[in-house]
Amino acid sequence: MARNLMTTVALFIGLTLQYFIITAFACSSGQCKLQDQCSSDADCEAGLYCLSCSREFEGSRCVRSTITDQFKLLNNSLPFNKYAFLTSHNSFAIKGEPSRTGVPRLTFTNQEDTVTQQLNHGVRALMLDTYDFDGDVWLCHSFKGKCRDFTAFEPAIETLKEIGAFLAANPSEIVTLILEDYVKTPNGLRKVFKDSGLMKYWFPLSKMPENGQDWPLVKEMVANNQRLIVFTSVKSKQQTEGIAYQWNFMVENQYGNKGLHENCKNREESSTLDDKTKSLVLVNHFGSIPARTLACGLNSESLINSLHKCYTASGNRWANFIAVDYYKRSNGGGAFEAVDTLNGELLCGCSDVRACATIQSISNKKMAARGTHHMVVGGFNLAVEPMQDL
Repeated sequence: MARNLMTTVALFIGLTLQYFIITAFACSSGQCKLQDQCSSDADCEAGLYCLSCSREFEGSRCVRSTITDQFKLLNNSLPFNKYAFLTSHNSFAIKGEPSRTGVPRLTFTNQEDTVTQQLNHGVRALMLDTYDFDGDVWLCHSFKGKCRDFTAFEPAIETLKEIGAFLAANPSEIVTLILEDYVKTPNGLRKVFKDSGLMKYWFPLSKMPENGQDWPLVKEMVANNQRLIVFTSVKSKQQTEGIAYQWNFMVENQYGNKGLHENCKNREESSTLDDKTKSLVLVNHFGSIPARTLACGLNSESLINSLHKCYTASGNRWANFIAVDYYKRSNGGGAFEAVDTLNGELLCGCSDVRACATIQSISNKKMAARGTHHMVVGGFNLAVEPMQDL
């Protein structure tokens, strides 16, 4: 009996060791796939990184860290409002960013990456809060309605120069800035854009469509180098500074906890989401108090659910912008998968933009087999039969 017990114990220990060995060495050196266990970023395939998120899963797993570029995958021949873009909420409020005022910062953070890193990973719309502070325009959270030395992050011009460097290095990319604007200095906001050197990329107000019309084609915006779209939350600045008033062109749902628990109702400043005189739709999906530990869950299944709720609330329109905190945190595909879903629905009625590429490839092969040529017009493949001799 003792011998049987020892045999059983030895077998148990052997199986346990085998399990841990298999688990530990199941993948490594860039071979780990989505949701595989990992020990470092180097274990994960390209486009993934190793994340620990105790509220969602044990240990660490490979999760997505970058977008699928819809323009490279398909084309950029549709109007701007026919695409979707990942948006970082309070892009400037970066965890670990050192104080620039000499006073320890006592306020919330919403992101972990620098603005440059956010852009490099596929964020294409940045939400920035602008304030008068210390004789300049700063990016800041507020205390009692004002920017303070313990809530300030950095002068706005520094972030704007980061954006300019990205646009210069990536001549086919478009960036949208959505400003929660508290700058009172006359022409103060316009001035900081001029001083930053960003005006050469400025998309003019005169080309922004009214009454729900389509925006210009992305390829035209790129060809004209008009690749920076800027919205302000101050209505008067559309007239005085030539900066577009956000809610003349966009509808937006309620933000924070209230937005998470309501069926995609509009925030107070916005028209109702089904107002189709506004061509763009922004969906917020983040809590009132940002928390990294909660972001993994918020940026996963519940995010996809919100997109579907807001699709219905928006009069059967898919969102163009999806705004989140800690944009890389999720239990798998996260906000990147959400943007893939949006672009798939917008471009070909599929739940993943990569399916659009598959459909296009199959269509091209069928046309080639028939001797049919095709050309892309407005994002759609049109078959052109070869001319027959008369």
